[in-house]
Amino acid sequence: MNDEIDEDFFQKHSKNYLEMAFSTERSEYVENPDGFGSKTGECGDTISMYLTIKDGKLEFVSYKADGCVNTNACAATLSKLTEGKSFDEAWEITPEDVADYLETLPEDEIHCAELAVGAFFLALSDAGKKTLKTV
Repeated sequence: MNDEIDEDFFQKHSKNYLEMAFSTERSEYVENPDGFGSKTGECGDTISMYLTIKDGKLEFVSYKADGCVNTNACAATLSKLTEGKSFDEAWEITPEDVADYLETLPEDEIHCAELAVGAFFLALSDAGKKTLKTV
């Protein structure tokens, strides 16, 4: 995370935002994932998403984020919100869902939520293609 944090950063953000911004719980590279997607935003930040699917559900959703604290917060939130969902339910996640969960994502940083969802959708698409090959 390459943002400098000002003095009142912790006072102006919600508990959810702070937990996700500094979370490393699901920040993990997965070798041979069932689905993989990576996207780089215009800001230069990159999010890679790794999906492990079992019985039609997202058993484990991990990510690697290279960017600002907002990017990490969005990737961690997306991972948390989608883990355990069915493959079909996972397609329903929106950047607004991510921002709503975080509560205090700055409006001018919504592109971070869009980046996370975009990388996630690429991973879902990859998983779908792999599933079709095995049927």
